[in-house]
Amino acid sequence: MMKFFSTRCGVISAVTLCTGLLLTACKKSDEPAPAPGKDGAAPAPASGVIKVGEFASLTGKEATFGQSSHKGTLLAIEELNAAGGVLGRKFELITEDTQSKQGESASVVRKLVSRDKCIAILGEVASGRSLEAAPICQNAKVPMISPSSTNPKVTEVGDFVFRVCFIDPFQGTVMALFAKNTLKAKNVAVLTDAAAPYSVGLATFFKEKFVADGGKIAVEQKFSSGDKDFKAQLTAIKAANPDAIFAPCYYTEAGLITQQARQLGINLPIFGGDGWEAPELLTIGGKAMDGTYYSTHYSPEDKAEMVATFVRKFKARWNNEVPDAMAALGYDSALVLADAIKRAGGTDGQKLRDALAATKDFVGVTGKTTLDAKRNATKPAVIIEVKDGKFVYKETVNP
Repeated sequence: MMKFFSTRCGVISAVTLCTGLLLTACKKSDEPAPAPGKDGAAPAPASGVIKVGEFASLTGKEATFGQSSHKGTLLAIEELNAAGGVLGRKFELITEDTQSKQGESASVVRKLVSRDKCIAILGEVASGRSLEAAPICQNAKVPMISPSSTNPKVTEVGDFVFRVCFIDPFQGTVMALFAKNTLKAKNVAVLTDAAAPYSVGLATFFKEKFVADGGKIAVEQKFSSGDKDFKAQLTAIKAANPDAIFAPCYYTEAGLITQQARQLGINLPIFGGDGWEAPELLTIGGKAMDGTYYSTHYSPEDKAEMVATFVRKFKARWNNEVPDAMAALGYDSALVLADAIKRAGGTDGQKLRDALAATKDFVGVTGKTTLDAKRNATKPAVIIEVKDGKFVYKETVNP
């Protein structure tokens, strides 16, 4: 089990726990809270620490996502504080665990906004959980930055909701072009998680582009998050005789799908989106994962100086662990927030929102971040191939 740490209230302090579980509860401050403002949120004082909330799936079936994102976020906060913080004030990161469960995001974000008086919220990885929390942040006029929720609907909630990753219309286009140009596929089967907004959205955008370019969807099958047996769907896919299988789901199901496909004699290329991004993909799928592909946001093999520096610092901080895309995006989300606070001259909600919206060409680990009118980031995508049990960089696709 992976060792982890606890985020305490006060300026960041991390303690490694032998239990391997991340403790996320924070002590209440003994100091009286400022008077509540509109919707229960109160502005941070002009001096003292800057409270930033984070919600992530630190436990549960998608814990790898939240743990990776959190490690990147915490590394950025620690570096910012070591450099003196922003505007003479240091950061306090208050982290809450969504437990990979539906409904938890709304509960913990409501706490971060109303009780903890956080001036901004970072999270979540999964689009469905970001969609739960976004209305709370929007109503309270507290900026929310998702590091890696790619469903377009997330930022459509309102003008206080942002993201630092590309969105699924672009990712779907990237994978449609990859299927056509690299895999030379003309007929593709699609296997969708009907219970996950991320999966449904990405499948839709892939199909639109692939068909528009002359491809054919041989068959589409569906399942629900948490399913373990995919043999019925895979048998139907095998009968349709496709050239490849697109499975836009999370790593927890992607590994099982690929493993069971190989057991049924389906040796076609199988590919997915950034939901596959996790070391556990190889643990779950084993050798069956060789010859599969997925799109993501960066590669630790990138030779850019900022990427190499980030990888070196991350490995030094986290016991030689190689940072994945979720870690890189978590890191970038914290730095984008700090940059906006500096440009806003403080933490006033409206001014901070306006500064975030004006983010342009911010250089981060995952590339330059420029937020468009809908508060979405225009970024390149990276294709990763699983080869000999390892994640190998294959190509970069620019917008």
